[in-house]
Amino acid sequence: MASKKTVQDNSYNASQIQVLEGLEAVRKRPGMYIGTTSARGLHHLVYEIVDNSIDEALAGYCEKIEVTIEQDNIIKVQDNGRGIPVDMHPKLKKPAVEVALTILHAGGKFGGGGYKVSGGLHGVGMSVVNALSEWLEVKVKRDDKIYHQTFARGKTTSTLETIGQCKGTGTEIRFKADADIFDEVLYDFETLSHRLRELSYLNKGLRIILKDERDGSKEEFCHEGGIVDFVSHLNRNKDVLYKKPIYMHAEKDGTDVEVAIGYHDGYIENILSYANNIHTTEGGMHEIGFKAALTRVMNSYAEKKNLIRDNKIKLTGEDIREGITTVISVKVKDPQFEGQTKTKLGNSEVRSIVETVMGETLATFLEENPAIGKKIIEKSIISSRARTAARKARELTRRKSALEISSLPGKLADCSIKDPSMCEIYIVEGDSAGGSAKQGRDRSFQAILPLKGKIINVEKARMDKILNNDEIRAMITAFGTGIGDEFNIEKARYHKTIIMTDADVDGAHIRTLLLTFFYRYMKPLVEQGYVYIAQPPLFKLKKGKTEVYAYSDEEMSVIYKEMDSDRVNIQRYKGLGEMNPEQLWDTTMDPEKRTLLQVGIEDAIEADEIFTILMGDKVEPRRDFIQENAKRVQNLDI
Repeated sequence: MASKKTVQDNSYNASQIQVLEGLEAVRKRPGMYIGTTSARGLHHLVYEIVDNSIDEALAGYCEKIEVTIEQDNIIKVQDNGRGIPVDMHPKLKKPAVEVALTILHAGGKFGGGGYKVSGGLHGVGMSVVNALSEWLEVKVKRDDKIYHQTFARGKTTSTLETIGQCKGTGTEIRFKADADIFDEVLYDFETLSHRLRELSYLNKGLRIILKDERDGSKEEFCHEGGIVDFVSHLNRNKDVLYKKPIYMHAEKDGTDVEVAIGYHDGYIENILSYANNIHTTEGGMHEIGFKAALTRVMNSYAEKKNLIRDNKIKLTGEDIREGITTVISVKVKDPQFEGQTKTKLGNSEVRSIVETVMGETLATFLEENPAIGKKIIEKSIISSRARTAARKARELTRRKSALEISSLPGKLADCSIKDPSMCEIYIVEGDSAGGSAKQGRDRSFQAILPLKGKIINVEKARMDKILNNDEIRAMITAFGTGIGDEFNIEKARYHKTIIMTDADVDGAHIRTLLLTFFYRYMKPLVEQGYVYIAQPPLFKLKKGKTEVYAYSDEEMSVIYKEMDSDRVNIQRYKGLGEMNPEQLWDTTMDPEKRTLLQVGIEDAIEADEIFTILMGDKVEPRRDFIQENAKRVQNLDI
């Protein structure tokens, strides 16, 4: 539990603020520091300030963080930590708070004196936020005084001054993001809420409050159960094998390890890993250690208790992880992040630490809770038998040799260009639309794969049944990537996979089934922006020889008025098959004219939850979701 120490720690002062380099490049190349200047980058500014408060909580000096979206999209973050040091920096002869806010890589995270572990951008967070803000002000409660200083676009605009007396300690930062930098300065309450809820789970007992003064919204997060509550939350719409998640916690060689494990009766594996509160979406050494220990311990337990009587069965990691929901959280003194998005933990020592902690603790738990151990093994045995059947089906989807035409599905109309970065494949509903698409396409770079009917709902099926579905096999073979653990995005034959379905209820259902399949078994396609949704027109308005297409009800109304409404014929398209090849090319497939929606994952946790609600077994969460979101529906087909 986060607890606030009453005696101020004098070891946290200006001497711990070490300077590594200046701030000049941040405004010129903001993407290098926050990834993007879109909405994601804008919200990242808030997370960076919050992460500094979280570091105080990790050190044991902060128990409450309050985030407020003020009018005009101004952000205020308050905490009751020790307060940023205000004494003079020994080298720069400036107050330490000013150094931390104006110089890149200046903070208590370097040198080990200020913090044992920390998250965020490792010392660049506050100064980057300052550099990318129209203005920023800081108030520090420390030494029974309130200190105040202001900045604009990274530059100091006032000296540090004492503006009052106080009891207690803490830091308050207010800032307005610079409209010259960001595409739009508009914060989304739900986006901030998801991240702050996640942080509250990862920091047991820490109280985080989110307020929105624009409309009066407020949420408060505090989880005494920490990641155990997190796993329960993730599994709340699933039927679990046992009620309370398994919890393991230990500190070894300076690394703090927490693991919570739950199982449900479904087939999807969901592992969320974190290092110093940073979501390591690409995994890393802590995940590798976890998987190795889980496989070893469960097999050892099954053998010891004689739970596998069929000597042909050998449980693999995949078998044992079927239906698992787990959260792994490590706190590392000096984390090393790797991977394409710097979200993969590379510290090799963490692997053996997690493996050791897991091995010892899980073995003890299973001995003390044999009923739970038996349930997990029984589920794993069923999974193993299904995986044997799936192995045979999987062989049918593998390419016999690189890009052999004979190995491609017969219904695929492939493109002639072989450079994947220039190629795109349309997944089309039905033979009628498929025929129009094949005739209307540009054969050089556009491939067409028509699907017959709806694919299997992968949320409710094991891999053997999934791979026995003809339409799914056709997609896997056409894409060339493999599936699940064998997936390799480098083998992708197309860098654009475009879902093109009718604009009706059935089309929406097929789209959801396809997105569920891509998310569950080909997630890198979605993560790396390879998946798109075509936007065919909903209406054709014709007056005389003039034809205009409209893609929404609103656009149709505007065009209808502009065409002077007299003798305007309006055709509402129910299916792609109603368009001839030329019309389909002009409206939906021509790169010069078409509109594509790129599918992305802003929040993997929310995405997992939505797919579970929409495509899972439980009816009640789906009914609640529909009722809550009914007012947002557009283009309802009745």
